[in-house]
Formats: sequence, C-alpha cells, structure tokens
Amino acid sequence: MDYFDYKNGELCCEEVPVKDIAAEAGTPVYIYSKATLMRHYSGVVKAFAELDAIICYSIKSCGNLHILKLFAENGGGFDVVSGGELARAQQVGADMKKIVFAGVGKTDNEIREALTAGIGWFNIESEQEFENLSRLAAETKTKTRAALRVNPDVFDPNTHAYTTTGKKETKFGVDIDRAAAFFEKYGHDANVTLDGIHLHIGSPIYSPQPYVDAITKTLGLIEEIRAGGGKVNVLDIGGGFAADYEADKSPSAQAYADAIVPLLKGTGLQIILEPGRHIACNAGILLSQVLYTKRGGDKKFVIVDAAMTDLIRPALYEAEHFIYPAHLDHDEFPPNRRFDFAPANGEQVDIVGGVCETGDILGKSRTLPPMQRGDLLSIFSAGAYGFVMSSQYNARPRAAEVLVDGDSFKIIRRRENYNDVFAAEIF
Repeated sequence: MDYFDYKNGELCCEEVPVKDIAAEAGTPVYIYSKATLMRHYSGVVKAFAELDAIICYSIKSCGNLHILKLFAENGGGFDVVSGGELARAQQVGADMKKIVFAGVGKTDNEIREALTAGIGWFNIESEQEFENLSRLAAETKTKTRAALRVNPDVFDPNTHAYTTTGKKETKFGVDIDRAAAFFEKYGHDANVTLDGIHLHIGSPIYSPQPYVDAITKTLGLIEEIRAGGGKVNVLDIGGGFAADYEADKSPSAQAYADAIVPLLKGTGLQIILEPGRHIACNAGILLSQVLYTKRGGDKKFVIVDAAMTDLIRPALYEAEHFIYPAHLDHDEFPPNRRFDFAPANGEQVDIVGGVCETGDILGKSRTLPPMQRGDLLSIFSAGAYGFVMSSQYNARPRAAEVLVDGDSFKIIRRRENYNDVFAAEIF
C-alpha cells in the first residue's frame, strides 16, 4: 500500500523516522514518500500498458512542484482544471501535448493561456464553452483539439454526493443523449477538432464495474457518432480510482485494468487516464502534535495543532482518515489501519483542531492509547486533497510539505508565516 511503517516503535516514512522530520520542519507537516508515489504511478502505467495509454496525473489531487516534476520526468502528462494548474505543469517542463484541460468554468484568459501553450486537448463541458473556445482559437490564430465530456448516468453508490460527477443531474459535462447531436453540430469546426469523448464518473470509485458500465455505454455512443459522420479518435476515461483510507479497501490498478482493458483493446482509440487520488493518497500523511487533552461531558478530546484549515476533508465530506500515534510503547503492536482499531489500553476520543468551528473534527470516536501533550499523531492517507485544499482561515499559516527519498528528506514547501498570510493585502 505505502512505505509508512513502524520500525522499533517509531513511525517511519521509508527509512526516516517522522519524529526527525517534525524536529526539523515543525508541525503540522505534510510528509510524502517518493517511493510510494512512484510505485503507484508505475502501477497504473504498467496495468494499462497494453493500451499505450497517456497517463495524465490529476494536479488537483496533490500539486507540489517537486512531486509534479517526478511524474514529468517519467513521461507523465497532466490533467489540469485551471490556469494556475497549467502554469504548474509548465513550471516543471511537462509535455504540453500530454495536457488535458477540464473544468466547467474555464475563463477566457485561461483558455488563451492554454491555446498559446499548445495543450493536447480541452475537455469541453457545454455547447457555449465549445463556441467560446472556437472563437478564442480564431482570435489567437491557433488550432486545438477537444473532447466532449459526456455524463453516462453511471455512478458508484459508495461515492460521496459531492464527488459524484457522472449522473445526469450534475453541473459537469453533457448528457449522453445529447452527445451525438453535439458532434453533428460542432464536429466540423474550422478552429477546434472535436475528436474525443471524456468520461469522469466521480471519485473515489471502489469497483471497476461503474467504469465497465460507462465505457460500454460510451462505445455504443461512439459507433452512433461515427455512423453520423463524426470522428472519435480519443477516449479519456477520467480518474477516480480509489485509495486505501482503510487497509485493503480499494482495488489495485491492475484490478481496474483487468476489467477495462478488454473493452478497449483493438478499438484503435487513444486512451487517456487521469489518476490522482489513487497515486497520491497513501503517499502522504499529515503529522500533528498534541496540544491538550480535555473532557466535555462524557466526551474526551485530543486537541492537536493541525485543523480543518490543514485537512478539510472530514469537515467537508465527513471523510474519515486513520489516525494513530507516531510512537508506540515497547509492548504495543503496530495497528492495522481500520477506523475501529482499538488498542488494549485505548480510550475513545475525538481528535480536533483549534479552529473556531464545531465542525473542526479530524477524527471522531477513535480509540487511541492515552495521549499526552507533545505526542505526535499521524493522520494517514492525506496525500490527496490534503494540502491542496488547505486555507488560511483564522489567519492560520499553512503547513510545510516534506518529500522523503529513502533515508533522506527535504522541505519542498516551507511553512508559511504571518507575513505570507497578509502579503497580498499590503499597500
């Protein structure tokens, strides 16, 4: 799953005890494992090698430049959803022909920037967006390619409502029953070559079956489009592969591929994938320090220096992360990463941050060994949609980020200070 393990009672990222990172970088701190990132990325590449798929890592999941550079240097492309993410890809020397630009609300400036950069494809979400893209391409005297984002009305019932994107009742994409007419109307545009279909049915998807259903529907749609004189050369099946927030809960990349590849083999389509969470989630932890413990009625609280400003997923999605001390007493066994894991000497607590919101809960009703001020707690599976969604609410500086490579580590984003919090407001 990852390279975070207990060695001699100390949680280590690869060969580095996380307490050593905390001593240098402070807390809260995001810690990423290079070996885990590359293991998961390589697993996707290998699983879909038979399709010669373009792997476009989803920058929105974890976008630190040092991490993006790893993927760019290994031939990866990128899924971007903003001008800022495109700029990040450019900063690390990404191949612009392996960039797909998605997003329902692309601004004119963002579109111009992407046209000038010469990206591979725009993933188009509406008729008006296509017309605007064609207009801007004509104005900038550029040509580009586009894929129509289609909603196949397929979803995983285990996916949170806020991250389900493949149903008809969503702001994303075009209903599948409008897609053929879309190609008929726009398939011969002078400025934009519409030659692809883009799918994204949500995240995380814990079974290959929704992909099988969506792709099967879409292959029928492609036949219909081609019969009407349209051309479809590219199928972007999106991202959404799950990750292990609890041990052994998600399929491997190979398990997804075993179900998907037979459907697409021999179709002649250029296949694009947009993995993000599957690669980054278990490659990162958020390390925090205990500030206080207290009681409130029958509840006991462990108050830590991380908060919803550092990791908003629990507050936003009611998401759960496995949380456990970074140090084990000599008679403790390493935990299995299950939310209901209970050590013999444990007590039930809520792990909370210091933000002035009742919803600032990082872990609810968890059983931990007795915690003391200064103890380190690790919030696992925080590599995806962790730091990238952090904020400065309550004027809290954002955390540092650290990348571990074997027995060494480096700070890849320094901790913010108060000047950073109000720098854009200085007059």
